[in-house]
Amino acid sequence: MKLLQEKLSKYTAPQEAKAAGVYPYFRAISSEQEPEVTINGRKVLMFGSNCYTGLVSDPRIKEAAIEAIKKYGTGCAGSPFLNGTLDLHKQLEARLAEYIGKEDVMIYSTGFEVNLGVVSCLTGREDYILWDEQDHASIIEGRRLSFSQQLKYKHNDMDSLEKQLQKCAPDKVKLIVTDSVFSMEGDVADMRTITQLAKKYNATVMADEAHGIGVFGPGGRGVCHAQGVADDVDLIMGTFSKSFASLGGFIATDKEITNFLRHHSRSYIFTASITPASTAAALKAIDIMIAEPERQEHLWEITKYALEGFRNMGCEIGHTSTPIIPLYIRDNMKTFAITRDLFNEGIFVNPVVSPAVAPQDTLIRFSLMATHTKEQVTTALEKIQKVFRQHGLLK
Repeated sequence: MKLLQEKLSKYTAPQEAKAAGVYPYFRAISSEQEPEVTINGRKVLMFGSNCYTGLVSDPRIKEAAIEAIKKYGTGCAGSPFLNGTLDLHKQLEARLAEYIGKEDVMIYSTGFEVNLGVVSCLTGREDYILWDEQDHASIIEGRRLSFSQQLKYKHNDMDSLEKQLQKCAPDKVKLIVTDSVFSMEGDVADMRTITQLAKKYNATVMADEAHGIGVFGPGGRGVCHAQGVADDVDLIMGTFSKSFASLGGFIATDKEITNFLRHHSRSYIFTASITPASTAAALKAIDIMIAEPERQEHLWEITKYALEGFRNMGCEIGHTSTPIIPLYIRDNMKTFAITRDLFNEGIFVNPVVSPAVAPQDTLIRFSLMATHTKEQVTTALEKIQKVFRQHGLLK
């Protein structure tokens, strides 16, 4: 056995979980991502999706994707820098710029690649990146690739952020990067105070709205719009793989920044372009989000209903106020066991364990879509209460 294989063969955590009958990953779905999905021939309620708008199976979006394939084919066979730019891509960029309210937009093949390619190349060796300790992994990987000085601040702690800003040289670029909605805990960034501090210390702000768009703000434009500071946030990032019911991502900002990124962002220049089908799907999703505010209203109705239900039940849900509801278990193997037992009860949820979180912070991630019914949420609450009681988590 070669040294690499010998080293990696010592990683046996998946095998141990499978042997214990609690391995929760790669569960193959054989149906559309509706509120009810089919896995291994049985129907279960889906409370693990990130498609907060519930548009992922919408026939209008499917039809838009089909028509794009008929016209453009299935792929672009190159990066946007060379042969991979379609007029459809430019339409989506212009539509997003109007939707978000920024001068220009660049679309990437995935949301991960946006953060990887933007955060890594905007600042130089003498500049600073300031990041929330709970930022998404894509932001973490982006800042790891940067040669800039990096200052971490405590999660959503504005005093901690200001102390870090005070360490920065006044004449150097300071980039503050934060999630707008934190994807595991479901809490919301204080974008108002962040932008105020940015003005005070002449810093630039980048917000990852991956879990904010489709949920917050008029027309689902995100947390920055909901808090009234979109004009003060210099870069707004979004992904198509959640509320847009597609695949890809974008950065919305001013033309000086996009001009630089188009010629320096490696995950943009050296990756094949987003597919025609994904592009058309995202375009159609914007129209639907704007035209159907009742979809967003219903999402908030069932979110408030679920939050109240979990609190009344006695579940520990942290500081969430969003359709992302963490149910803290605080034990790796118990988190796996509860995920299995809930699946057996017909409820699909996602386990979040170490190293994604600290071992004492493991949780079940329960997430809602606008297409869930109140009756489906009620069923989930009842099943979760039953399983949590069996595991001694509720009085």
